[in-house]
Amino acid sequence: MSVRILVVGKKHESWVSEGIGRYEKRLRKPFDASWQLLPHSSREGAAARAEESERILGRLDRDALVVLLDERGRNIDSPALAAALRGAFDAGRSVTAVIGGAYGVEDRVRERADLVWSLSKLVFPHQLVRLILAEQLYRAQEISAGRPYHHV
Repeated sequence: MSVRILVVGKKHESWVSEGIGRYEKRLRKPFDASWQLLPHSSREGAAARAEESERILGRLDRDALVVLLDERGRNIDSPALAAALRGAFDAGRSVTAVIGGAYGVEDRVRERADLVWSLSKLVFPHQLVRLILAEQLYRAQEISAGRPYHHV
């Protein structure tokens, strides 16, 4: 069991790959991550959102805990994220994190998500969100293990 991350868009830019790699080297099961890049739509607006949402929904396991990163989601702290992930792992559930495309996702993806998580009231570029997510997975692992990476 590990965290699967579905991302709509192109491959990681080199600076993002380097940063993600730094955290991935430290991640251990069940917090280790696998990335699946889904192509973005050639359409725009609602048509792109619909097409990309369909691709996302087609990749979600029925029993997975789905965490959707969305600017309209709940703003939670790192210990709450760690608790949600740990709870899923303890219950034997897989975890899938989703980063939608430039036009976001349809409501049906939000409705499928168990947690709709906003990193901030600010909006970040998708490449940066990938790096932040990798760091937060590492932070959640360290919090769950009781190690001192996260200072309160």
